[in-house]
Amino acid sequence: MRILLVEDEPQVVEFLKKGLNEKGYETEVAYDGHMGERLALKGDFGLIILDVILPNINGYELCKRIREKGIQVPVLMLTALGTTDDKVSGFDAGADDYLVKPFEFAELLARIKALTKRSSGLIQTSKVLIVADLTLDLNKKSATRRDKRIELTGKEFELLEFLMNNIGRVLSRVEIAEKVWDITFDTGTNVVDVYISILRKKIDRDFEEKLIQTKFGLGYYIDEP
Repeated sequence: MRILLVEDEPQVVEFLKKGLNEKGYETEVAYDGHMGERLALKGDFGLIILDVILPNINGYELCKRIREKGIQVPVLMLTALGTTDDKVSGFDAGADDYLVKPFEFAELLARIKALTKRSSGLIQTSKVLIVADLTLDLNKKSATRRDKRIELTGKEFELLEFLMNNIGRVLSRVEIAEKVWDITFDTGTNVVDVYISILRKKIDRDFEEKLIQTKFGLGYYIDEP
């Protein structure tokens, strides 16, 4: 698999490129945001590792531009900025995962494997979404798990569709509220938490394998066990 590494610190680049190449990954490096954008748009990459603090274009803006061009390659943000707000900004920009420096190389490899699995874990046609044994038929507006029909309200269906369209990606409460309810998020409301709780009862309660997950302090996501 080819990996695009967008990083301007030479020592970090040398360390990561050497380690990734030893693990069988082909790594191409961009040292600033402009170069990263050019390579991302023309290259056939299976993953992009993206620093936030970059010359010319920062990582958040670069990730937004990549997504606006329709590129759905998994993006792992690698940065020293580790507050919750920083992480939410990264996910809102379209990142799939966030790893804070300093980190163990083994953890980076684990994140890479998880991201590449996620990118192929969603089976999607124009009308059907499937995650594990959960099926959402967008045409019939129906949900089933192991052939058991799950009754959903309109808003519950929209929330589940949004989660399944972003398999493995942690979605902040802010993003969920804006995309599903089309409202400016108010930190005093727990509408997202309430609906997630309802979905869990309908989707997961009667099954041993739980699909809807919580990333504490960041948000919610759906993923294969």
